[in-house]
Amino acid sequence: MSTTAADRLATAYVDAIAALCQVTPKGWYAERGTARAGITHAGLASLNGVFDPTTDPDPESLDELATEVARQVPDWSIIVRGEASAAVVDLAARHGLRGRSVMPFLACATDDIAFRPDPPQQNPVRRVGATENDTYTDALTQSFEAPEGAFGPLMGGAVLDTDGITGYLAEEADRPVGTALGMLTSGVIGVFNIGVVPSARGRGLGRTLTETVLRDGIAAGADAAYLHTSPMGRPLYESMGFVLVENWTMFAPR
Repeated sequence: MSTTAADRLATAYVDAIAALCQVTPKGWYAERGTARAGITHAGLASLNGVFDPTTDPDPESLDELATEVARQVPDWSIIVRGEASAAVVDLAARHGLRGRSVMPFLACATDDIAFRPDPPQQNPVRRVGATENDTYTDALTQSFEAPEGAFGPLMGGAVLDTDGITGYLAEEADRPVGTALGMLTSGVIGVFNIGVVPSARGRGLGRTLTETVLRDGIAAGADAAYLHTSPMGRPLYESMGFVLVENWTMFAPR
């Protein structure tokens, strides 16, 4: 994938985070130079962070925003594209962020997505709006096996009624068993929150959720898609046509 395409996708991701932080309750967003910062007040470091969508981040701008974010939340992160420079490593350490992890960033053109030729006759996935944000948050917590309250107000307020943000629940026997979130920015669909509760895994629901987000994104005009993946989910996404664009680096508290 070309550098220009990677830049576009990285910018779409940061734009999606900005959009989310501006509608989630208590959310906060700021910019300094090429650096960006977004706070959702969720209890997960990856959901409160300082980012830079360029491949040459400015440590001074990152430092200014890191200082502001650290004042507001205890769980936060610094995320950069590719391998972090020595200056960014030092900056993260000065802010107490000594935990370091890799975030594989995958993407594909929508024309290259390998949809199943025979999808389930009855799609167990449906869209949800803001009136069901508590149900969605509960299902998200269970699907990611997160501590109670870990997602905080992330999906509260009018988030699930916001243009460009679409929430999904997978259900079995009228019980929520999986979640997904699609975020459309600049003609690119971002795939987030793909999770299935442990008791419902292994039956293809993760793929059904992902395909539903992608089909709706394409219908809304998206010509490319991106996501961050865990080791568990990566084989699924690669089987659907996603390829590794870059490995991003996240610094967070240990």
